[in-house]
Amino acid sequence: MAQAADSDIQEIAVSAPVVTTPSADVSDTPATAAPAPRVTPPPTDISDTPETVAPNPVEMPPPNDVPDTPAVVAPTPVVTPTPVIITPAKPAPIPAPPTLPAIVINSEQSEPHIALLLPLNSETFRRAAEALRAGFMVAAKNQPATLKVKVYGSTDESKEIAALYQKAINSGAVVVAGPLTRDGVTALTGQVKISVPTLALNYVDGTSLTYFDHINSQNLFFFSLSIEAEARQAAQMAISARLKNATVISTGTSLSKRLALAFSKEWNALGGTVSEEIIYLDDRKQFGSLSIEPGNMIFLAAEAEKARVMRPYINAALPIYATSQIFTSNTKTLSNYDLDNIRFADMPWLLQKDHPAVMIYPRANPALPSDMERLYAMGIDAFRLLHILRVSTLQNEVTRGSLPMDGVTGYIDLINRQFVREAIPAQIKQGQSQLLTRPKLPPVSHRP
Repeated sequence: MAQAADSDIQEIAVSAPVVTTPSADVSDTPATAAPAPRVTPPPTDISDTPETVAPNPVEMPPPNDVPDTPAVVAPTPVVTPTPVIITPAKPAPIPAPPTLPAIVINSEQSEPHIALLLPLNSETFRRAAEALRAGFMVAAKNQPATLKVKVYGSTDESKEIAALYQKAINSGAVVVAGPLTRDGVTALTGQVKISVPTLALNYVDGTSLTYFDHINSQNLFFFSLSIEAEARQAAQMAISARLKNATVISTGTSLSKRLALAFSKEWNALGGTVSEEIIYLDDRKQFGSLSIEPGNMIFLAAEAEKARVMRPYINAALPIYATSQIFTSNTKTLSNYDLDNIRFADMPWLLQKDHPAVMIYPRANPALPSDMERLYAMGIDAFRLLHILRVSTLQNEVTRGSLPMDGVTGYIDLINRQFVREAIPAQIKQGQSQLLTRPKLPPVSHRP
């Protein structure tokens, strides 16, 4: 009933007070009893109870009909409560705007972005993933007007990459970089529909260039710091130096075997001959029978520590080639003395500080070990290649206009959707790496 009265008050401010408290009006103005006889026309109304007065104003919509009776003064005190009506009875609750849900940020909300898929939660690959991510983000900050980068972490890429890739696409990814591991790349190529330009950061085991012709998606590309590629480049450098007979020395480890196999395949494909294979067993006498005839050479399929042990026992007259595995840093001069005259190939990031691309990007702080520095540099070039893919897609053009790219990891070109990296040649002299003239390499045969 109170609510109804309020509405009535808002519509007719004069009549409402009379309805609610008629008896109060009589008590407030005792003169109301005296004027009654003065009203000559209806004397009978005076004898009636005051209750009959209440219906009269209700039945008479226009209050102007009571001009004769001085009772017109009655509304005057009633007007005073009117201000109470003006003050809103509590600012009427404002309904929630219908657009409110759009203000709430949802992590799954679709937003155009660059997706980076890495095994950041893996105990085995976390350090490598973090180093690559750092380089990738540095390159992204250096690229003006680029899209936001979203990082998607995983524990086991072989099991999670399909769902993670789809999550990135559903969230608005327009280009994707990753996965990082070979198992992750294998799962990606076998389980996922590649719907946007995607740069896998490794290769599939045991593949060659012809493998990439059979992948259904034209959106899938590959880029890696394949150590096998460096072994093949060592073979190409030796052939360019007109060497013909190679002795391959390995240590028996899994990595060493991979290097030896990659070198031997490339060497044979280029017309060279592998005259001997030696597995080093910590016996320097194994190197006593090495021939130093012209055209002979040594390929060390070994890590830095083992290479430093073996090098002093190999005849200095024999040209020795290796991969970046033997080189850690120019700051380790004393250790590098044991590797004197070994030729290898590595990235500008570690060998050439005055390289145009190298000077653009800041170094990791704090400094990283050499193997992590290489992944940091790979992250930089991975972003640059992904940017090329995105721009090419937007312009509906082939990437040829931007390639080959003189990157911080080497010269990079595209062959059958595989970004092939050519490291820069160097030789260790007096404990320091010295750049060699870049040879004209023979045509690519077996890769990656």
